[in-house]
Amino acid sequence: MKLPIFQIDAFSDKVFGGNPACVVPLENWLQDEVLLKIAQENAVAETAFFLRKGKNFHLRWFTPDTEMDLCGHATLATAHCILSELKLESEKVIFETLSGELEVSLNNGHYLMDLPRRNPISASLPDEIKNALNIQPKKVLKARDYLLVYKNQKEIEDIVVNREVFDQINLNPGGVIVTAKGDHCDFVSRFFTPQATILEDPVTGSAHCTLTPYWSNKLYKKSMNAQQISERKGELFCELKKDRVEISGKAITYFEGYISL
Repeated sequence: MKLPIFQIDAFSDKVFGGNPACVVPLENWLQDEVLLKIAQENAVAETAFFLRKGKNFHLRWFTPDTEMDLCGHATLATAHCILSELKLESEKVIFETLSGELEVSLNNGHYLMDLPRRNPISASLPDEIKNALNIQPKKVLKARDYLLVYKNQKEIEDIVVNREVFDQINLNPGGVIVTAKGDHCDFVSRFFTPQATILEDPVTGSAHCTLTPYWSNKLYKKSMNAQQISERKGELFCELKKDRVEISGKAITYFEGYISL
C-alpha cells in the first residue's frame, strides 16, 4: 500500500521556519496503532490524517506519543495541503475533529482558523514544573495547558527546562505555555510538553486558544500579532471572538512523497 504524504511548515512563509507537520490523505481509516507508528516514523511534532466526509473532512492529529484533541499548526498544514496542493476548488475547508467542527479559510496567502476559546483561570504550579524551570513566573493560570506569565521577552528567551525533573509530571494531552509581552509584537510565547518525544514545540496554534483571551484582556485589544520564539520561530495573527478565537498564518510545502506500508 502506498499513501501520499506532505511535510508542510506552518506559520511560516519560508522552509526551515515555523512548525513542520506531516499530512497524510486517506481513503479509509487505518488502525490507530498504524497511525501512531506513522507519526513515530515521521518524527515531527504532529502528523495529521484526513479523509473526505461528504462536503467536509474528518481530521485527526497524532504526535509520536499519542492522539491529540486539537493541533493548530497541523490543522493549518492540512488546509494548505487540501487547498494549495490538492487544489480543492474552494477558499475554505471544514474539519470534523475531536474538538468539534473547525473551519479554515484562505485569504491573501493566510490560512484563517476558527478554533475554540479556552479561558485560563488562576492555578497553583505543580512542584514538578516549578523545580524544572530556571526562571519562575510572576503569574500561573491554567486552561487545557498551564499558562505561565513572565515579566518580559528576555525571560522567555532565557528559560531553560530541566527535562529530568519536568518529565516527572504527565499533563497528557496538555503542556506548559510560557509568555510575556513582546518587544516587537503584542506577545511572545514558547511551549513545552513533558514526557513527549519533542520537548519544545516550535509553534503551537492550540496554545493561542488560551493566549488570545488572556492577552486580549491585558492589552485591551481584540486583534493581536504574536510570535512563538522557539529556535524555528513562527508568526501568528490572533483575534478574539465571543466564544472562539481566530488564528491565522502562512504555510509552505517542504516535500511531497509516498509512504509504503
